Amino acid sequence: MAYVAGLSRIDLSKEEEALFQSQLGKVLEYAQELQKVDVSSVPDTPIDPNLPTNVLREDSLRDSLTAREALLNAPKQANNLFIMPKIVE
Repeated sequence: MAYVAGLSRIDLSKEEEALFQSQLGKVLEYAQELQKVDVSSVPDTPIDPNLPTNVLREDSLRDSLTAREALLNAPKQANNLFIMPKIVE
């Protein structure tokens, strides 16, 4: 749980860690139960063909974040830019 919290950059107390670990364990147990369900009779069609084809909203102008607001939670920043670790050699 500490690893996941670190990835999310959240500080958890020991009590929260124990609670979330228990909850995550229950979610994973339920996912294992779902793996046992026989779905061989379910057709492979992932989308209902009767649904409208374009369900997207119209584009509209909205206020966006300022650079300062966008960088508020950045672990590292400089010159109004996010500083990221190098991932490609």
